Amino acid sequence: MRPAASTATVVCAFFAAALLAGCGSPASAPATGSPPATSAGASPGTASASPGTATSSPAPVPAGWKTFTTSDGTLAFDYPEAWRIVDPAGPPAEGGVFVALVSDYGRTMATLRTGMTSGAECPEKLPFMVYDTEPVPALAQDGEAPRFVYEGRTDPAASDPSRGMTFGYGITSEPEPFGDTACPISHYFTWPPNRAMFSGIYDPFDTTPGAPQNVDTPEVYMDTTEYQDVKQAITSLRPAGK
Repeated sequence: MRPAASTATVVCAFFAAALLAGCGSPASAPATGSPPATSAGASPGTASASPGTATSSPAPVPAGWKTFTTSDGTLAFDYPEAWRIVDPAGPPAEGGVFVALVSDYGRTMATLRTGMTSGAECPEKLPFMVYDTEPVPALAQDGEAPRFVYEGRTDPAASDPSRGMTFGYGITSEPEPFGDTACPISHYFTWPPNRAMFSGIYDPFDTTPGAPQNVDTPEVYMDTTEYQDVKQAITSLRPAGK
């Protein structure tokens, strides 16, 4: 059983859902927002604090991984052999797809949605943290490549600190935040004819049987095989046939 996370790194599902709603994500979409904890691994309020393993060359596909192509034939990504795809994972946007990437122990690691028209909103700015970031050149539009980012937000107004933090990872075309605060997490990227998302959340309170053990901080999670696998799956997203 994973030990309880410290209150400084607890994820509040309600707050994560609220962030998504603020970004214009449909209510049926799983939470993908997330905020930061002050820690040694990443500095608050700076997008360059955690450059991660930024590279323009995709990592080699591990032996045994599978490739999934969306039903509309537009996008493809690689994923671990033991994981599975749920397609559809819910009602897709008109002309789009809605796919879930599920781990071997049954947790939804990320969801891919296309055909999204809702735009991101910025109802307020919050202290932020960036733990990892990497460009995704295969999805570049008009010479601009989106980036994978693993980040967090803190709500200083939360009456209970344990309910004022969310953490998430995904692909975004939003400008990199700077200064001390940033808008709520918005993991949307430009994909014709509208927008798309391929993202998930990190929950240090997750005690799902089979989940990585002894992981109660976003920094420690980065060192797990699970994080490396979901990051590689997400960053492998590309136009089908490429």
